[in-house]
Amino acid sequence: MDIALSKEERAFAERMRTFFTTEIPADIRSRLARGEHATREDIVTSQRIMNEHGLAVPHWPTEWGGQGWTPVQRHLHAEEMLLAHVPPPLAFNTQMVGPVIATFGSQEIKERFLPKTANLDIWWCQGFSEPNAGSDLASLKTTAVREGDEYVVNGQKTWTTLGQWADWIFCLVRTDPDAKKQRGISFLLIDMATPGVTVRPIQLIDGGHEVNEVFFENVRVPAENLVGQENAGWDYAKFLLGNERTGVVAVGQTKARIKRIKRIAAETKVGDRTLLDDPLFRAKLTRLEVEVTAIEMSVLRVLDAEGRTGSGKPDPVSSVLKLKGSELQQEATELLVDVLGPAALGYRETADVPDGFAELRDGAVDALPTYFNWRKASIYSGSNEVQRTIIAKAILKF
Repeated sequence: MDIALSKEERAFAERMRTFFTTEIPADIRSRLARGEHATREDIVTSQRIMNEHGLAVPHWPTEWGGQGWTPVQRHLHAEEMLLAHVPPPLAFNTQMVGPVIATFGSQEIKERFLPKTANLDIWWCQGFSEPNAGSDLASLKTTAVREGDEYVVNGQKTWTTLGQWADWIFCLVRTDPDAKKQRGISFLLIDMATPGVTVRPIQLIDGGHEVNEVFFENVRVPAENLVGQENAGWDYAKFLLGNERTGVVAVGQTKARIKRIKRIAAETKVGDRTLLDDPLFRAKLTRLEVEVTAIEMSVLRVLDAEGRTGSGKPDPVSSVLKLKGSELQQEATELLVDVLGPAALGYRETADVPDGFAELRDGAVDALPTYFNWRKASIYSGSNEVQRTIIAKAILKF
């Protein structure tokens, strides 16, 4: 493919840039640009504005809000959003459960959930990982036993991101304990307000509360909340994870972080020069920028091939993108800590800064917590070790 954008694609990117910098509230974008985290209200506000303009779920089928864009246009939409410091639409809704329901759900379940999912009237969370079923997800133990028109669910999920804010959870549950482990799994939608559902926070090393444990004790779920066929949930999970791994590269997010690093480095004096003029620092920064550009080209190649074949099947190269993309995300957070120096120690209030330290720069209070938080990038969506196994089998044919 020609990796240069066409005139039409450049014009499309400009339209997206204009929209994100004029329609999304400036106070939300400025806070994210300083390194602050989006609140629940920020995410809901931004997604509803995008949905009103048909930009929240452009990759969905057109009857449910999709735009019929090419894969490259979808990439440009996501990149311009991140470069403008706009909170992306909630991935659990738009990238995960929404496409699964749109592809495998009944007409009734589509009508019940897709409009509310696109508009974030329902906040979803993901119930996949368990204490003894993370990278080996097919070993999950949470059961769903059919009793008449209901399933009775018992078990535990863990690392449930933003489960404390969620209205519903999409779960992988074991519906046939006697089948081969991948074959006995179903995809079930559960209202978090159902009696027997308990959410407990997990405190993270960055000091935040982002993930949770979710317990199910005799939780009764209407059988109509089953997506697709019983015991076919593993296929739906592979579909979800394959598409997720292309999106988690988040090139625009890493580019925005690099831009911030450059700005801070240009303001940091080192003798009679700035840190941006330091050859060792510039070497680190340049290598990171080159690798980000290289992975962006790889993303575009995968998307171009997807657009030409129209198969809709996840490319195993998405595992390469996830592997390298997560490493680059971590490198960017590490370089941000380096450039901030002592200011990155995470003092929450200016009054807490020790004597002799300069006034904190914008966002410095979140640099170290963000560094710690992004250690997760090489684990979620299938750990990087698992991605190497997929690459060996599916691409290298070992």
